[in-house]
Amino acid sequence: MVRYIIALVLGTSLVAVDARAESWAGADPAVAAVAQGAPTDVTELERQIQSLTKEVEKLKDEMSRQAGATGAEPDVTELERQIQVLAAEVERLRSGETQTEGVTEDQARALGLAPSAATLYGRDRGVSIAGYGEMLYERYSSEDESGALTGSGAQADFLRAILYVGYRFNDKFLFNSEIEIEHADEVSVEFAYIDYLATESLGIRGGMLLLPMGLVNEFHEPNVFIGARRPETEQAIIPTTSRENGLGVHGSASRLVYRAYVVNGLNGSAFSAGGIRGGRQKGSRALADNLAFTGRFDVTPTPGVFLGASLYSGGSGQGQVTVDGQSYDVRTTIVDVHAQAQIRGLDVRGLYARSWIDDAAALNQYLDLEGSDGVAEEMAGGYVQVGYNVLSLVASTRVSLLPYYRWERVDTQAKMPAGYERGGATLRTLNTIGVELKPIPNVVLKLDYQIITNDGETGRNQLNLDLGYAF
Repeated sequence: MVRYIIALVLGTSLVAVDARAESWAGADPAVAAVAQGAPTDVTELERQIQSLTKEVEKLKDEMSRQAGATGAEPDVTELERQIQVLAAEVERLRSGETQTEGVTEDQARALGLAPSAATLYGRDRGVSIAGYGEMLYERYSSEDESGALTGSGAQADFLRAILYVGYRFNDKFLFNSEIEIEHADEVSVEFAYIDYLATESLGIRGGMLLLPMGLVNEFHEPNVFIGARRPETEQAIIPTTSRENGLGVHGSASRLVYRAYVVNGLNGSAFSAGGIRGGRQKGSRALADNLAFTGRFDVTPTPGVFLGASLYSGGSGQGQVTVDGQSYDVRTTIVDVHAQAQIRGLDVRGLYARSWIDDAAALNQYLDLEGSDGVAEEMAGGYVQVGYNVLSLVASTRVSLLPYYRWERVDTQAKMPAGYERGGATLRTLNTIGVELKPIPNVVLKLDYQIITNDGETGRNQLNLDLGYAF
């Protein structure tokens, strides 16, 4: 992409502006080499942008002198615009952002999709096929943090094999879907929707939708999130991968991107002391007596950097939770704030999420849950993660070797209703240290070790190895 833009700048616009553009490119061997497709590094590209900008100013001066008595102003607007595009592209490369079929990672995120899932949006029309998959090996410690023997154990699981299948009807309408095979034998639909792209800043989307929350729920391809396993906060508090049937809007305005949907609510009768994950209905014969609103906004000040917040709120009783003749909505609200920065090899991510469950006491009574087995009124979790691509300074390679560390704390019983008590294992702290290798942007191998503790001293450390791909 970079070479194409530079070649366009050197080979097309300058020729159109002035036939002597050929001598301009020849004046700088490095610029000429790029125009011919020769390999270069980002630092060199930045130097060339500065050189191009100076040459444009010289060209404008020459054309003004030539215009003489006519007083005609030199028109190099298109050339200047392309240099700005080139500068933005270089900044994208600096951020480490990937690109798939004409869609950059930032553009995909603005759509609420990971890069491969957004492949369809880079096409004019017709069928699109993409996908991803990952295999996870887990080896558990033979004893817990108290020293009690738990027995050694290991598990190898082909977590998921995914096909994105879509069809673009025209420039306004498209269909996109994610078909998932989990654990090598369970088939499900992760999302399937019709998108109407009304304007550049507004789309209308309906079908089975990914809830626009957190850093992983929408962006869950293995080469996008860091770590062999997804963060616990985004499984227990934000129940990744969460998707429901609904309708809503998405779009962008300058540096702001947004999504807002109305979907069927969760099923509170499947909540537990371990979180709300069991309440996902996944679009299958979903109970819809209670609907929910979910939305998010993100601000992207520069390529590779964004911060924002997400909200989910809706009833989870679904007409089922009745105690002593009274029906309860069990309103469930989840809020998260999140941020991510990928700049010159450095990758920093952070998230904090909190949920509130109204009528938790009535729900526990309906479910016959007592003591520490009860569903909490409040749950909370968060993490901070940092990594650095140690090969980012090597200009001749696009291989990424990224050591990383994640600190995380999750509490699925942060506040209990009156008459119920906390369980010892519901407040967990996880320290994860590992390394991620990407020989190419589409293939990733992740190895990490997790030190897991909880108030009940039953935490069990584990070693994880993950192999993933996306196309």
